[in-house]
Amino acid sequence: MIEIIFLGTSASAPSIHRGLSAQVVLYKDYRFLVDCGEGTQRQILLSGLGFKRLNRILLTHGHLDHILGLGGLISTFARWEAVEHIEIYGGGWALERVYDLIYGVVLRGGEAPIDIDLIEVTPGVVLEDDTFEVIAFPVVHRGPCLGYLFREKPRRPFLNDLAEQLGVPRGPERRRLVAGETVALADGRVIHPDDVLGPSMPGACLVHVGDVGRTDDLVSRVEGADWLSIEATYLRTEADLAHRFGHLTAAQAAHLAREAGVHRLILTHISRRYREVQVLEEARAVFPDTIVARDFDHYRILRRDVQREE
Repeated sequence: MIEIIFLGTSASAPSIHRGLSAQVVLYKDYRFLVDCGEGTQRQILLSGLGFKRLNRILLTHGHLDHILGLGGLISTFARWEAVEHIEIYGGGWALERVYDLIYGVVLRGGEAPIDIDLIEVTPGVVLEDDTFEVIAFPVVHRGPCLGYLFREKPRRPFLNDLAEQLGVPRGPERRRLVAGETVALADGRVIHPDDVLGPSMPGACLVHVGDVGRTDDLVSRVEGADWLSIEATYLRTEADLAHRFGHLTAAQAAHLAREAGVHRLILTHISRRYREVQVLEEARAVFPDTIVARDFDHYRILRRDVQREE
């Protein structure tokens, strides 16, 4: 299961009800802050997440409405000692701006009181373990940008009924079979993983795309995702503005979701010029399973099942 909490869902500037771009993705012990617009640290506190273990930040790009909150966040981390080490991932251009912000403004050339690693991301695997992976891919906006795919690796489910029929005791023998090992039972019988494991099943998959101006090159990147989180800054009545500034209309985002066969579409980066219902109506006319994210919405993503926590 993957979780996502939206901390800021407004485009370019905050509104009364929406903060600037930021969301937290959770998986087991991992906590990823994806983008960090102005005011993000207050949104973190209001959400109840707190700062503990919030030590990995993934940036989609270097525009100020996606990174300016890093100044305050780093300052708070340094004073409160909430974390001792932080990793900030992003493209080269984004990290250049982050470096200027942290070392030129916040620290003013001084030493950082916490360890800060700026890690340049290129398309491909950013992080992985035996059960989970984060993959970056390029998107087109104004300047180099990245999208991120969060995915549970495929697994073979343990078939408890078969294990009971075969007399496999609960405990280490079953754990070893799940790990792919053959085990010998006390009566001398040998049990192989294929005897008690079902066919491989894909895990949950979340794709998050920040600012983006075209979708034709994204179909293969997001294909089959359980959940696509993507911007919808404009409506199609102002498609010319969307094109000019490298953003999407709600309809364009919906067409991408339909063409890529995703399960659910979540729209964010919402402009103050529109009412939420306008964005929702335009997208649902193309892709009915669409939601417009609001600040502090919390979702749990299961394979082909998305649950919202109130």
